[in-house]
Amino acid sequence: MNPTAEAWDARVDRLTERLPERGQRWLAWLRAPSRRWIRIPAAFLLVLGGFLSILPVLGLWMLPLGLALLSEDWPVLKVPLEHAARGIERLWRKVFPDRTA
Repeated sequence: MNPTAEAWDARVDRLTERLPERGQRWLAWLRAPSRRWIRIPAAFLLVLGGFLSILPVLGLWMLPLGLALLSEDWPVLKVPLEHAARGIERLWRKVFPDRTA
């Protein structure tokens, strides 16, 4: 596997550990290979909701969440998502040098 894709998987695991216990269980359930039939439609709905961010409740936060969920089934997305996450971290450190990401 590509080292950048492995870095994405490690990032997702680290972020999952920061969730409350209930969120961790839910995400583990959703990421199980047998849940693909739920995960893919949910990811597409999140991406679609991200494009409809002008409406209330729906927002741009849904787009990266949907892409991250879709990366479980389409590994080709892991590398661009990891590069985007690294770029956002660099920008965050530049804008807020005294805060951690």
